Amino acid sequence: MDDMNTFTSHTDPLIADRSNPVSLPAATATSAQPRTSSTLPMRRHAAVEIVIPVHNEQHALQRSVRTLHSHLRDSFAFPFAITIADNASTDATLDVARTLADELAGVEVLYLDRKGRGYALRAAWTRSDADVLAYMDVDLSTDLSALGDLVGPLLQGRGDLAIGSRLAAGAQVTRGLKRELISRSYNLLLHALLGVTFSDAQCGFKAGRREAIQALLGEVEDDGWFFDTELLYLAQQRKLAIHEVPVHWVDDPDSRVDIVATAREDLRGIMRLRDARSARRNGRLRGALNPGVPVRRLSPP
Repeated sequence: MDDMNTFTSHTDPLIADRSNPVSLPAATATSAQPRTSSTLPMRRHAAVEIVIPVHNEQHALQRSVRTLHSHLRDSFAFPFAITIADNASTDATLDVARTLADELAGVEVLYLDRKGRGYALRAAWTRSDADVLAYMDVDLSTDLSALGDLVGPLLQGRGDLAIGSRLAAGAQVTRGLKRELISRSYNLLLHALLGVTFSDAQCGFKAGRREAIQALLGEVEDDGWFFDTELLYLAQQRKLAIHEVPVHWVDDPDSRVDIVATAREDLRGIMRLRDARSARRNGRLRGALNPGVPVRRLSPP
């Protein structure tokens, strides 16, 4: 086994001639520079880097990555990277990922020695220098036709974060009643307890400008499924611009997500954020009533 937390990449050119591509804004295109690092092999600067977190996904990984790679190659006229972030898989996922990295231009593998979707995203996004950072679930439940609407405005400097939404007007969703009720209930809780305004926190189809995301990573505590909900909450607290893209989404019948355990962790995360917000408000109130007493803030407002 290789050393933990290592990269494997394919260094061929990332751009081919295409018809009707999504164009890269001129300001971004002219600023691209190669990079070198002791942990990353030299590769062409990516305008967009898409991270796919995986754990024991040997059967779905190859089809999904090839489908995504073909879509990016044929639809976008800017350099891209796909990072497969393997969360300590115990099956053949890592071998499949390395084969894909050997065969496909712009595909990299990041091996991590512990589980956690948030942990994978944090590790990949922290070291990235792409202009826009994104992620999607390996099952590709979200139709890739929405990808241009997700990353295009960010590349043009419009907005800070973008999320796919299954609850926004125009979205088309195919899933069972149980998961529909759970999803809607979760988002209602976020609205009621945290006052969020975005409609769908859990859709595995998100992106953001690198500067905006990396500025938030140090504040996000969760390393699991609640990671991106917390990231969005903090972004809203800091008044960053979040735009929503209605998506076509089809539930993966082979999903192995433990809904009960995930819901329990999500509720703990919501209560943690609510308690932290209450503590900040109480601290401000005490400071206003007793201006001579210093107030210790738990985190920036």
